[in-house]
Order: sequence, then structure tokens, then C-alpha cells
Amino acid sequence: MPATVWKGYLSFGLVSFPIRLFAAARPETIHFHMLHEKDLSRIKEVWYCAKEDKPVSRDEIVKGYEYEKGEYVVVDEEDLKKIAPPTATVMEILQFVREGEVDPIFLEKSYYVAPEEAVSKPYALLLNAMSDTKSYAIAKVTMHAREHIVVIRPTREGMVLHTMYYVDELHKSNQSTGKGKSQYTAKEMNMAKKLIDELEAPFKPQEYEDQYRKNVERLIEQKQKGGKVTTIKQPKPAPVVDILEALQRSLKENAATKHTRAVAKKSTKKRARAAA
Repeated sequence: MPATVWKGYLSFGLVSFPIRLFAAARPETIHFHMLHEKDLSRIKEVWYCAKEDKPVSRDEIVKGYEYEKGEYVVVDEEDLKKIAPPTATVMEILQFVREGEVDPIFLEKSYYVAPEEAVSKPYALLLNAMSDTKSYAIAKVTMHAREHIVVIRPTREGMVLHTMYYVDELHKSNQSTGKGKSQYTAKEMNMAKKLIDELEAPFKPQEYEDQYRKNVERLIEQKQKGGKVTTIKQPKPAPVVDILEALQRSLKENAATKHTRAVAKKSTKKRARAAA
């Protein structure tokens, strides 16, 4: 059974029912260990006291908040438990919003929301009510040492929860409008729309993979075998001088790619029938 990230009650008006949260996704990366170059032995992290100039063990360490330069107030886990808000155990739905009303820029992490009981009438009721009304729930929950604002949305399999950034956590100053005063012709706009239309297709996430991770795995395999590391050639896009000409060429290349794929697909089917 997957590890529970949070458990408590989901409150919907005067209705509340027990739920659990499970991580819906996590990034998969290649992990490297820090080694001593001389003998390739593992390097251990050492906690060090700057004042006494000596290493200290974990049981000698406490958490402290620096309220002035060099001045700290110590806070332990029991203190933090005492001041945890009610949302540490009860996730309260604050409001409902329409599908698509929440800007994806606010979304942080995703979790599956599962009912505690095998059959939960309140869970099923809320899930189907949100589906029928095309609504998302906005709620608050405390976990991982902070109170999160979250959005809960219905899916065919059940509810999915996304933690969200607060407004003051968005770096608006980094945003570029990208509008400027650039002028484009009607022909260029029509060509751009045509290219978008030709590239439109159902989203199939299983078709995408992390090429960098695959390259790192291949690098490790090559180094294990004492082989030469394959260098990946980086593209050098040329500046676009004539947008219309570039769009026309893109459409031609896309059509050629589609033709090649169709021929390959037809050839694969023919081989499969011959082998049957």
C-alpha cells in the first residue's frame, strides 16, 4: 500500500468524512553520490558546531529561528504541534469554483484523495456532485509544516487534490508580457493558425519521456564499459528573417513527416499480417 501523505477529515458544510492523501506524482531523476576522488569512498555529511569547532551528533541538534543577528529562539516539535491550526486534522472546503477558473500557474503538487472506508457515500456524493456541476472545491489543509490552499477536482477515478501557491509566492516581477508593438500580417496569422491546426492532436502523456535522463543512463553504461561518451549535438537555430517563409516551410516539413509516419505505419501493419 502506498505511503499516506496526510490523513484526516474532509469537511463539506456540516458533512465530514475521513480521507487519506497519497502522492500522485514525483520527479524521477538519476541520483549521484558524493565520493572522495582519491579512493572513491562515500562522503558522509558531518554536523559541525562553529563555536566549539567540533562535530556534533543529531541528538544534540535543535531547531532555532534567528530573530536578530546571532540571536535565536528554540522551537521543538511539541511546540509546533500545540499551535497547529484546525486544518491539520480537518480539511475544510471554503468555496466552489467553475472548471478552468484556477490559473495553472498556482498549481504546485498533486495528490490522490481516497476515502478511508472502502465504500463512502459522502465521498461518492461530493465527487459526483462536482462532476455534474463542473465544479472544483477550494479548501485549506495543514501538512509539511505549512497551511496550504488547495483545489480539489473530480476525475473518473476519484478526487485529485493540488496544493497551490499563495499570491505573494508568485514572482510577478519576472513575468514578461511579450506583447510589445510587433505587427504581423493577416497572411502570417492565417498561416500560424494553420500550423497550429495541423499540429493539434489528442494529448498522450505516455508518448513523452525525459531524454536527459535516458542520456545520463547511457553515459553511465558507456563509462562502466570503458567506452567513449557520446556527445549530443546541440541545435543552433538561425534567427527568423522572413516569418511567412518560415511558417510555409514548417507546414511542408510537417506534411512530409506525416507522410513518412503513415508509410511506416502501413509497412508495419503489412509485416504483421504477413507474420500472422
